[in-house]
Amino acid sequence: MKKNSLFLAILLVFSSCLLFAQNAKEEDSTRVNLVYNGSFEDYRYCPKRVDAVGILVNVEGWYQPTKGSADYFNVCGSRDCGVPVNKLGKQMPHDGDGYCGIYCSKNDYREYLQTRLRRKLHEGDSVRVTFYVSLSEESTGAVSTIGALFTKESVGDTVRSILLHKEYQELGEGISQVIATTFHPQVMNPIDIPLIDTKGWQRITDVYVAEGGEQFVTIGNFYPQELSGFSDLDSLTKLLPGAYYYLDDVSVECLNCKPPVTDDSNVDSVYLTPEQPAFSVGSTFVMKDVFFEFDKSTILQQSYFELMRLISLLETYPEMKIEIRGHTDAKGSDAYNLRLSESRAKAVLDYLVKKGVDEKRLRSKGYGKSLPIDTNETEEGRANNRRVEFKILAL
Repeated sequence: MKKNSLFLAILLVFSSCLLFAQNAKEEDSTRVNLVYNGSFEDYRYCPKRVDAVGILVNVEGWYQPTKGSADYFNVCGSRDCGVPVNKLGKQMPHDGDGYCGIYCSKNDYREYLQTRLRRKLHEGDSVRVTFYVSLSEESTGAVSTIGALFTKESVGDTVRSILLHKEYQELGEGISQVIATTFHPQVMNPIDIPLIDTKGWQRITDVYVAEGGEQFVTIGNFYPQELSGFSDLDSLTKLLPGAYYYLDDVSVECLNCKPPVTDDSNVDSVYLTPEQPAFSVGSTFVMKDVFFEFDKSTILQQSYFELMRLISLLETYPEMKIEIRGHTDAKGSDAYNLRLSESRAKAVLDYLVKKGVDEKRLRSKGYGKSLPIDTNETEEGRANNRRVEFKILAL
């Protein structure tokens, strides 16, 4: 009798543990990573070189908010950009086949990575932020204060130094001044825990309760070296002029969002305006967030989110056919602007095809400066005229 009772008790405890584990698994399964491409597995092409002044254009969903040149590494990369061995050190990925790298201390030199979340955070959203860093053994030293900054708008600057929050104040009579203050990331590694691991990965994680409206995340070191918990380590080779970190496996998961969160965007209305209440053949829509390198047809990574919405739209309407239309401002010759607009429209078409859209549903055309939608007398007007549109040819 005692044996049977003991067996029954053990069975009940075991069943409870299984139920708890199952419930935990189901609860975890409802949490969606709000970061696109958090482990840097999705890329446009294998990395070929480390460029001191380059623009990060091959990692989907991530880009540089300053002129600092972040790097991408993958097992398919060249000798400079390979995994595990590359020009800046040696490390296996924390997850998958690729990771990025940023300088976090070189006097005031800094590199950052920025991305846009799948949706804006709502007031009271409790999100667990996690990412992993590994110090390159070729570094001069280590820092502590690597963090993640949440902002409502994209932050950036043309500098190669610390990213600062800048406010422009008008003092009257045409005089203004710039007030620059330090950003304070909401999630940051403790300053008393140096990030010194060169063999493995150190996790940086914390829970952040949103104020509401945050949609951009920027990762890096936002503090000057004297406030960064800098450590001078004898074990490092000191071949690199600063603290260089590999970065991998970034996640932002909402802990209290029900039902499970996905993209807030409704593809039925993503491109609609009050004046254009429904899709129809012949309708044309401006893609406001498609960007290119200056005077080139290379698509910048800030365009990723807009292009993903267009792909979702085409998936929702499998019979839809569109024309990708490129436009420029009035600067430059007619012939030059026509060529540039054609190459940019074709670059968007090629991107969609690479992502699986049937090429038979697409065509591209450049219109140069012939169809302005704003004045060419102001910079704002010219920026509006430099655009990519899509026109619905069939539904």
